[in-house]
Amino acid sequence: MKRTCLALAFVVGLAPLALADSRAHRDDSALTRETAGAKAGRGLMEMITGFMEFPGNIYAETRDDGLASGLTIGLAKGIGMIPVRELVGVYEFVTAPIEVPDDYKPVLDPPLPWQYFEGSDSADVARNQKS
Repeated sequence: MKRTCLALAFVVGLAPLALADSRAHRDDSALTRETAGAKAGRGLMEMITGFMEFPGNIYAETRDDGLASGLTIGLAKGIGMIPVRELVGVYEFVTAPIEVPDDYKPVLDPPLPWQYFEGSDSADVARNQKS
């Protein structure tokens, strides 16, 4: 019980860092921006919501390629991406103070698992795109 209360206090204490200055970037979520605080918040959210990979990949594959693809490829991707999302969340949370990858960019695409329901493609490794 003591650990749970300590963990909850830590999460509540970290939330303002992750959500600070959300009005400065209207087209980006506070957790997908490229700052150390946003990286820590993104990592925390990935650890907590990794289970959303399962329905998210099924939904994205069904939307993009049809029901048969969603029930086969989406199912496999969803199951496979749960531990990946959780481990990437740990990585991003632990390395939040370090600017790796460059400019605190997300490791996975989409950066957060609920973004599948907002129109993002199914799971993929984020690619560095040079403008």
